[in-house]
Amino acid sequence: MVAADHSFCLVCWQSLDFLGGPACAVCAEPLELALHPDTRCGACLADPPPFDRVRAAVAYGPIARALALKLKHGARPGVAITMARAMRRAAPAMAAETLIVPVPLHRRRLWSRGYNQSALIARALSKLTGGTLALDLLERRMSTPMLRGLNPGQRARTVAGAFAVNGTIKGRSVVLIDDVYTTGATVRACAKVLRRAGATRIEVLCWARVVRDDAVLR
Repeated sequence: MVAADHSFCLVCWQSLDFLGGPACAVCAEPLELALHPDTRCGACLADPPPFDRVRAAVAYGPIARALALKLKHGARPGVAITMARAMRRAAPAMAAETLIVPVPLHRRRLWSRGYNQSALIARALSKLTGGTLALDLLERRMSTPMLRGLNPGQRARTVAGAFAVNGTIKGRSVVLIDDVYTTGATVRACAKVLRRAGATRIEVLCWARVVRDDAVLR
């Protein structure tokens, strides 16, 4: 039993690993020590991502995974509100002009699933933060296979060229919404086309972030 809708029981709450310690200023990979607010991990120094920053509510683990699966495959759309409430803590400050953009699904997957889990989260976040919801700004023009089980290079090649921007966003700030950040291949591909379309700042906000040292790629 829980006290109210969209809250966690004590056991699940204590099992969630809320992120907030030393981390890479760009990809949010946890670090043992960050001496400066702009400290970056080796991967981001070697290959700077096309986005400005990743923020995540929790580290990917059993409870975070269970919630993501309930939303994505369990036909439990209300879980998006639960995630959005936790994600609000990690969300950047948003002006009304900030665009809240979900990672899109291809129409075939949207038809089979019935909804886009990232769009549900984005809609809930727009009500909590005041940003402008832009559900159709990004389009997934290529139907790509599931990324589960692929290594980072394979993931990047699979989603290359899959996304397009509908309209102009020159000078706009974008908060890109996804449920789980694994290797970043999908949000990198999205951020590249957003940047080419004129976005001046792109922040990625997700429910859970896979921590490199102890995670198995989903």
